[in-house]
Amino acid sequence: MRRCLLYARQLEEKMAAHMLGQQARQFSTSIIRPVTKLVKPPIQAYGVEGRYATALFSAASKQSKLDQVEKELGKVSVLIKDPKISSVVMNPHVKRSVKLQTFTDALTKAKVSPIVMNLINVLADNSRLPLTGNIITTFDSMMSAHRGEVICTVTTAKLLDQASLAELKVALSDFLQKGETLKLETKLDPSILGGMIVNIGDSYVDMSTKTKIKKLKALISET
Repeated sequence: MRRCLLYARQLEEKMAAHMLGQQARQFSTSIIRPVTKLVKPPIQAYGVEGRYATALFSAASKQSKLDQVEKELGKVSVLIKDPKISSVVMNPHVKRSVKLQTFTDALTKAKVSPIVMNLINVLADNSRLPLTGNIITTFDSMMSAHRGEVICTVTTAKLLDQASLAELKVALSDFLQKGETLKLETKLDPSILGGMIVNIGDSYVDMSTKTKIKKLKALISET
């Protein structure tokens, strides 16, 4: 929690510097500031990326710009996948100032808001730019929960036909509570051989053929 408050404070200080100029930032760091009140996201996220995503959610929520920030982070996702940018920003041998300038130039062209720009500045200050993608993924999960969406990932060895997909959605709807909607994501993994693996909310169900075979072998070895 203390780390989240620190990151939230850093984002707010960057915002103050953007809006009021460098003098405002210098003044803000010369006085004792009250503890930043954090707006908690609907779900708790762990790890360093979770703390940054929580701080970002809080900053965006206070300015009523959650949806805007979510859309702009989509632009950032595209940028960090661009080889020209990622080869600089994600390279540990490139100077921090060069990374920040490269990212800032790209974000300026993309016309992102100060909140997103400030996030990148804070990440650069703390040498955390390589975590940008994970932070965006975590923030997206927070926004899904904010909208009442329950993310469900279904992994199969082969593509499901439309009939099977529709049947699966009906079965998964039993996990939902009032006001929640299902957001289904499908993945392919031939290594599971058959069946499926379902991740929904905090639940994990492995019904794959691979796991069944593994359990059967373990059972035979014990007899």
